[in-house]
Amino acid sequence: MNLYIKNMVCNRCIAAVKQEFERMGLQPLHVAMGEVELKSPITTKQEDQLNKRLKALGFELLDNQKQRQIEKIKTLLIQKVQAGDLEEHFSITDFLTKSIHKDYSHISRLFSEVEGITIEQFFILQKIEKVKEWLIYDESNLSEIAWKLGYSSVAHLSAQFKKVTGLTPTQFRKLGARHRKPLDGV
Repeated sequence: MNLYIKNMVCNRCIAAVKQEFERMGLQPLHVAMGEVELKSPITTKQEDQLNKRLKALGFELLDNQKQRQIEKIKTLLIQKVQAGDLEEHFSITDFLTKSIHKDYSHISRLFSEVEGITIEQFFILQKIEKVKEWLIYDESNLSEIAWKLGYSSVAHLSAQFKKVTGLTPTQFRKLGARHRKPLDGV
């Protein structure tokens, strides 16, 4: 049995969710971003209790197919950005079509309908948050960041960064962490 969970965006999320399942005596077979595989179904009472505990941690059980599909899309895109190895001409359309095995126009419409933004806008927001992370921790210069996130140039990255944040990357670096959002808030 698989359960789908909203707002899992990193390895710490996976660990926290796994720990919550184990605390309830539900031994998961596998825990991945957005999904937990159990050996057997859980009761309605266990599901209600689990959902309350997960909500307290900022997660939520998903119960409908649309939400599950959206979380799958988000998880795939977040993982791709977090890996930091986007090629310059990365195609969201090709990537999601191959990963989800559904027509892109269908998933794009669904995503926009449920989330209120396009998949492309969501992807850009994820990339900008990754840029912020690298700027704050001074892990890479702008040229390296642009290359890792598939930007054609530092100018393109800087223009997109300013459009989203209102600041240049240099201004942001000086201001520091107070402008970062948690990934599940993006």
